[in-house]
Amino acid sequence: RKMLGLFTAASSSFAGEARFSARGAAWSPRSASPSLTGVIPDIATVPEGVLSRTTSGRPLVDQRPRPRRNRKSAAVRRMVRETSLTPANFVYPLFIHDVAENAEIASMPGCERHSLPSMLAEAQDAWQYGVRSFILFPKVEDELKSNRGEESYNPEGIVPRAVRMIKEALPESIVFTDIALDPYSSMGHDGIVEDGKILNDDTIEQLCKQALCHARAGSDCVAPSDMMDGRVGAIRDALDAEGFTDVSILAYTAKYASAYYGPFRDALDSHPGFGDKKTYQQDPANGREAYIEAELDEAEGADILLVKPGLPYLDVVHRLRQSTSLPVAAYHVSGEYSMLKAAAERGWLDERKVALETLLCFRRAGADIILTYYAKQASKWLMEEPDL
Repeated sequence: RKMLGLFTAASSSFAGEARFSARGAAWSPRSASPSLTGVIPDIATVPEGVLSRTTSGRPLVDQRPRPRRNRKSAAVRRMVRETSLTPANFVYPLFIHDVAENAEIASMPGCERHSLPSMLAEAQDAWQYGVRSFILFPKVEDELKSNRGEESYNPEGIVPRAVRMIKEALPESIVFTDIALDPYSSMGHDGIVEDGKILNDDTIEQLCKQALCHARAGSDCVAPSDMMDGRVGAIRDALDAEGFTDVSILAYTAKYASAYYGPFRDALDSHPGFGDKKTYQQDPANGREAYIEAELDEAEGADILLVKPGLPYLDVVHRLRQSTSLPVAAYHVSGEYSMLKAAAERGWLDERKVALETLLCFRRAGADIILTYYAKQASKWLMEEPDL
């Protein structure tokens, strides 16, 4: 009761209006309690000389440069914006399989393994929102898999048929095709396995056959994702020798042995049959190593350099942007996508705002091209609200 009485007395003593002097230095509450006088003024007083005053008596910080002037309105922010994000920056990954019905991918909400008719419908739907580029990833039936991945260059395989369908329906589209053996490998690796090792040059021979098969089907850009040494130059020579000098190469230049690929491997059933991929994919601890890969890929004839994963490796994206004149791409991979989806489903994040901010960050870091499962959805959002 004694404490309550003291609290009530103190509260009543501050019931009057608090007033400051013109310089904000003197505290003068009406009916201030003598016991508290001198305590509050020390807290509320701004030391002499910190602030000046405008002619109307308002506080003034003596600072001529004020960055906030370039943020003062939406119009000004648009005028000085350094980075833009449009559907032209996106490549839309599509999972396909040779089954009549689509299959949901539990670890990638919103994504499916498409039948070929559904794949085409999805590409056409994305087209209306400005998406012009697609990359195809097949789930291959187990009975078609082998250690040497011969199905990868079957001219009537699922990828060549898919490419022909898209190019016939959307002739102005840009179709990328993945060049690697893992979807076709009975061992679940990106190359031929012998005595527990991944063979480099033997694998490249198969990759050249695969690239030529895709080029004949109409692929605009082949994308070797295998990380074998020298494969870009060999594929470039093989394409040129067959007259496909206009077919581009997007090189997976800095592809890291990352744990972020889990949902993607669920989608394609392409988990390694043994061990891991650390003998050919890069160590996540290494950044400078990306320069070595980039110099080699550029010298071997790559047209675009890609970093994978994307968001945790924006420093690598920036390094490549500073060191090459070629376009730089980044892959917003399945693990990044699924984490955002999971947080959004739980109401922890605003999916629209965070997804668009994430994609903008790729661009700010230096990515010209973004492979993202959000390609269609982000393009729709950008149509509704062009200014982020």
